Amino acid sequence: MRITGRKTLVHGSRFDFEQVEVTAPDGSVHARQHLRHPGAVCVLPVRETDDGPVVVCVRNYRAALDAWVLEIPAGTLEAGEDPADCAARELVEETGYRAATIGALGRFHTSPGLSDEMMWAYLATGLAFVGQSLDEGEHLTVEEVPLGRAIAGATDGLFTDGKSMLTILLARATGGLTRWLENPAR
Repeated sequence: MRITGRKTLVHGSRFDFEQVEVTAPDGSVHARQHLRHPGAVCVLPVRETDDGPVVVCVRNYRAALDAWVLEIPAGTLEAGEDPADCAARELVEETGYRAATIGALGRFHTSPGLSDEMMWAYLATGLAFVGQSLDEGEHLTVEEVPLGRAIAGATDGLFTDGKSMLTILLARATGGLTRWLENPAR
């Protein structure tokens, strides 16, 4: 399989909708449509409180769903932007917190049948409040979820978006949450 033709159908403000011609090994040609995406990041911010660790989440209106969705902070890469820098920027913009440490958890394709989007996942710790700075047209609220509830929420329906679910599970699987899970009172 190989792409033998490409045409932008709609050029959007952030994403393009494209049609490609794919030539199969038998010579047959097939049209496929998908979104071209510059890439994105998501951040799992863990804040230590007197009552234990919490995940700083956002409740974001998603027009495609016509619903408010509880998520971890996320955002689209600017042209040439380093994903770690984007993660730090989005964390401040959406939650108002700056992280002392932002560690990479991994990367993944969000929906390879629909888009070429690559998302980088990060764990942010050592949070200090510096003030929220939402982008124009962005309307979201910050909500804190106890860490144990957030971990359970990755599989019990609290979170329904894949990036939040996967990032929480990645953080747990890679040991990023171990210090809190071994000593929950911390």
